[in-house]
Amino acid sequence: MNDARIRLIYLAGTIDLLYPGPGGQRAYTLLPHARLPRRLAPRRWWHPGRPLALPTHGSIAEHLGEVFGAPVETVVHVRPARRANRKPVLEAYREGERIAYVKIGDTARSRALVANEAAALDRLAGRALKTVVVPSVLHHGSWHGLTVLALSPLPVRRGRVTASLLTRAVEEIAATGDAGGHAWHGDLSPWNLAPSGDGRLLVWDWERYETGVPYGFDALHHLFQRALRRMDPATAARACLARSGRTLAPLGLSAAQARQTALRYLIALADRHAADGHEPLGPPGDWLNPLVDYQEALL
Repeated sequence: MNDARIRLIYLAGTIDLLYPGPGGQRAYTLLPHARLPRRLAPRRWWHPGRPLALPTHGSIAEHLGEVFGAPVETVVHVRPARRANRKPVLEAYREGERIAYVKIGDTARSRALVANEAAALDRLAGRALKTVVVPSVLHHGSWHGLTVLALSPLPVRRGRVTASLLTRAVEEIAATGDAGGHAWHGDLSPWNLAPSGDGRLLVWDWERYETGVPYGFDALHHLFQRALRRMDPATAARACLARSGRTLAPLGLSAAQARQTALRYLIALADRHAADGHEPLGPPGDWLNPLVDYQEALL
């Protein structure tokens, strides 16, 4: 089954959840094309393809209008279904301006992740962060049995994140942990961050935030996710271990400490996938176990 078909099947279920109706109709368009769906947006006269009519009354759009005190338009992200943390994600617009990103917890797992992100952002809002910029929680509630989390949009401008800026961000996030333990963002991947115009780092998607982890996990996750863009999982895991010393040296870790931390990070990631019931990298026996077995003396 191709990606477009998977997205459309998942979208159909999402529409049933978020636009149950009945009452009223609003035309939407699959963009950029029905055969390559990425967004479901309110229809404009210049949109290609056939319109898709959705109910307005009793919809998530109507609910968000009540939350924000004025009518809003919603754009639904047409997401792939092959993700352990998949959930409906929308953008809310008022008078043409994007006012929020909205995450919907529609399963036990996604509700837990949404709740964790809300708690993490509430926690970080009380910290005097100097390097990291995080979204604000605009609304956290429930609707039709679904969890609804609305977050402020960050002023994202794409650009290169320097190594020094990334290191400062990792240090600052780690310092938000509890006494005796460090914290990590949990998914400090290249697609979850961007440089701001004032020298800080914009960071979103805090669903996996966690405390009580070894220092440097975020830096290793960033390294590993970049490696996975160019390598198969087993090779990327070996690269993560091999480059751990250089990656964690700016954080003050020795080469031995870095290698031990890298192994613990890779094991923690495999444990996460197991808890999610999803193995995006394949069985750990293929990409992780040979590496860990070889380095067993370090653990």
